[in-house]
Amino acid sequence: MKFRAHVEPPEPMRGLEVPSEVIAALGGGPRPPVTITVNGHSWKSRVALLRGRHLLGLSNANRQAAGVAIGDEVEVELELDTEPRVVVEPEDFAQALDADPVTRAAYDALAYSHKREHVRAIESAKKPETRRRRIEKAITTLRG
Repeated sequence: MKFRAHVEPPEPMRGLEVPSEVIAALGGGPRPPVTITVNGHSWKSRVALLRGRHLLGLSNANRQAAGVAIGDEVEVELELDTEPRVVVEPEDFAQALDADPVTRAAYDALAYSHKREHVRAIESAKKPETRRRRIEKAITTLRG
């Protein structure tokens, strides 16, 4: 589904407003997971509902990759993202999760975004000891 929108300044959120009729036509509820394409650049996100408006967040990286600036009017192609979102666990983290069935079950029950944050924290560690500490922290958090 295509529509036109202006790239809005970051107050309260940099993004693209999605018309209500587009949200209704997508059929994924008020905050559906979507694939967004602007100027041939695509990314996955979820529609945000902010102050009664449906918005697509537009990070600096996606804005630059799409070649758009604040105030530009752009054509937006929006598709419902029906693919399951999967976070690939690093091997050492997966082994730590698998060592305790309760921890594994707690991790598997997390939303995609929470899984992604655990993995991002682990993979961003520069030193092996930092990575180990972050894995231990994730396991402790998941155990409750």
